[in-house]
Formats: sequence, C-alpha cells, structure tokens
Amino acid sequence: MKYRYLTLIVCLAFGISAKAQQADTVASFSLQQAIDYAQNHQVAVLNARIDEEIARNTVKQTIGIGLPQVSGNANFQDFIKLPTSLLPGEFFGQPGTQIPVQFGVKYQSLVGLELNQLLFDGSYLVGIQASKTYKELSNKNLKRTRIETAVAVTKAYYSVLVSNEQLSLLDANLDRLGKSLNDTEAMFKNGFVEKIDVDRLTVLKNNLETERENVIRLLALNLNLLKFQMGMTVNSKLTLTDSIAGLQVEQSVALSDSTAYRNRIEYSLLETQKKLNEFDLKRYKSQFLPSLSAFGSTSQSFQSNDFSQLFKTNFPSTIIGLRLSVPIISGGIKLNQVRNAKLAILKTENDLINLQNGINLEVDQAQTTFLNSLKSLDNQKRNMDLAQEVLRVSKIKYGEGVGSSIEVTTAETSLKEAQNNYINALYDLMINRVNMDKALGRINY
Repeated sequence: MKYRYLTLIVCLAFGISAKAQQADTVASFSLQQAIDYAQNHQVAVLNARIDEEIARNTVKQTIGIGLPQVSGNANFQDFIKLPTSLLPGEFFGQPGTQIPVQFGVKYQSLVGLELNQLLFDGSYLVGIQASKTYKELSNKNLKRTRIETAVAVTKAYYSVLVSNEQLSLLDANLDRLGKSLNDTEAMFKNGFVEKIDVDRLTVLKNNLETERENVIRLLALNLNLLKFQMGMTVNSKLTLTDSIAGLQVEQSVALSDSTAYRNRIEYSLLETQKKLNEFDLKRYKSQFLPSLSAFGSTSQSFQSNDFSQLFKTNFPSTIIGLRLSVPIISGGIKLNQVRNAKLAILKTENDLINLQNGINLEVDQAQTTFLNSLKSLDNQKRNMDLAQEVLRVSKIKYGEGVGSSIEVTTAETSLKEAQNNYINALYDLMINRVNMDKALGRINY
C-alpha cells in the first residue's frame, strides 16, 4: 500500500495547479454521484468534448471546400511616372528609329468580385467521407476518456472507503486496548500484576495512536485524490455517503470470453483508425484523377489623369470559364503516397490482431487476479475472526491468572496485523473488480 500512497502524492502534485482556477464547493456524494460529477467537471472529459466540437467544425470546414467561394477585391494605383515603351518609327513616318511612347493614365482603380466553384475533385469526395469518420473517432475518444475517468473515480472512492474502514478498526482497537490498559493499571495498583504488564499495553496503545494519526493523514490524501479525479478543487469539502457495508461487490467471475475485445472502446478506436487509413488510400488514389472547377469574375475599372474625375467613368469587365487540371507527371510522389497508405493499413491490421490478443490476455489476468483476491479476502476475514477469538481467550486466561501478559500483547499484535491484512485484501478485491469490469468492456459511458 506504500506504493499506492506514493502514486496518490504524484497525482495530486500535478493536479493542484490545474484546479486552482475552480471554485471550492461543499458536497456529499455517493459513488455514482461522484462519477456523474466527474463527467461534467474533470478536465480530461471537458477537453475531450472540446475535441469533439473541433471535429464537428472540421467536418463543416471540409464540406465548405466544395461550396461556392466568393471574394471581393479593390485596388488603387497612382503612376508617379507612367511606363514607357519603344515603338518602331515606321508607325510615325520615321523609319529606322525607336519612338518612346507612354501608355495609360496617371490614376487607375479596379473593383471586382470573383467566384469559384469546385465541380469535381476525387480528393474532395473522399475527404467528405473521411471527415465523418474523423468525427466518429472524436466521439469514441470522448467515450474512452469518460470510461477512464469513471474507473479512476471509482478506484479513488474505494480508497477513501477502505481508509475509513481501517480507521474504524483502529478506533475499535484503541477503545478495547484502552479498557484493558485501565483494568491492568487498576490491577497493578492493587498488586495483582507487575509494572511491565502495564508498560507492554502502553507501548501497544502508543503504537496504535501513531498508526491512527498516519491513517488520518493518508485518508485526507486519498480524499484529495478523489477530488482531483472528480475535477473538484482539493480545498472543497467532500463527504462520502456510501460505505463498505453498503457496496455490493459481485463475487462471480465471468467465463473466459474470446470476443470480449469487441466490447472494448480501445478496439473500436483502432477499427475507426483503420477506416481513416483506408480513406487516406482512396484519397491518394484519387489524386490521379483530373479535377474540374468553374470560375467567374466581374469588375469595374476606373481611369483618369485627373483624380477628381477618376470615378466618373468606368469600364466594366465580366468573365466566366472552366478550369480543368489533369495530373501527368508527379515524379513518383503520388505513387509512393499510395504505397505508404497501403502499408499504414497493414500496420493497423497487425495492431488490431495484437490488441485482440492483448485484451484476451488482460481478461484472463483480471479474472484470475479477482478470483485470487476473493479467496484472499475470505482467508483474511477468517484470520481476523480467529485473531479476535485468540485475544478474547488470552484475556480470559490472563484475568483468571492462568495466562501471561505476553500472550495478551502477542494476541493484540496479531489482531492488528490480521486487520491490516484484511484491509489490504478488501482494497485489492474492490480494485480488481473494477479492473475486471474494465477488461471485459462492462464499463460504458
């Protein structure tokens, strides 16, 4: 459990600065309420929703490429010096000479509109299909983030419940040990026991008090981790309404399912990625096709040597046309893009096979671990009950003068150890149950 606490500290260290901008709150949550809160406040979920919105906008952006594109333009020119051209002297009756001539006027202005419409482009058509798959990918990424958030919140919630249970056991031990210490001190004052008997119980009590203080601090740390996983500030006041006794941990283990991978969002994500790779292949192949677009423009030209007269006379111009682009030679660029796209698909297919095998292995491991934790918890529960009985009998024997104080203190120590083992087994069972449900794809949001 020490490693688990180190993990809590690291998570909180990275999370405190991110939560500083949120407002503190006061709340009491069950496990399900904590998960629901996290789905609306955890930064990872919020960012995944933003990515989903970005994907929707990207789809609209891609569709917009095929819609009419209209642009306006305007310019004004002041020819400080008009350009000069040389014309043959024959035009002016001076053969054999070059006559400098200036064309144009000092002031010119042009105002116009230009329209472009894509009529056919294979890459665009494939892009429309791929954009919808890209949106599907972002939706599945959001789902994966929601599942991961639910798992993280559940584990953190269980950590707090287990710490509370550990604290309750310590309080019960302290209460029982305090009574034994009081009785032993009274017996010592009356000369029935030795001072060392009191000292042994005092040492046990001091150790329990120290352990209780440590558990209280670790409980606060676990609670802060839960707040972090929920997207709540660590300074918020959070109370848990569920308890260990109220939670139903299903103790059955599902039979091995070789198709469980189909329930996993990770596998679905990879399948969607394969679709995108296939669209990439189609897009690169479509680059060998010609593209066709229509265009049109209209403009008004204003010219004058007198600025005050510039806009009194205009010369309109209107053009419409078609533009056909036919790829001929690309230096092998398109061909190698097609080859790489095919290789990317092959890699994704290999990844799907590997992920399928990995998930099947994960399911087997999760089920085995859960079954082991079930048996371990049952064993630790019997050990704890047995340790309590040993302590009860040791106290009776000691009170009747047929036992020693060493037996009592040894029984106390054994009970505390058995309780710690029980707490660890209980935590492992709850966490392993979550891991098994996740491996089987049972957790969906």
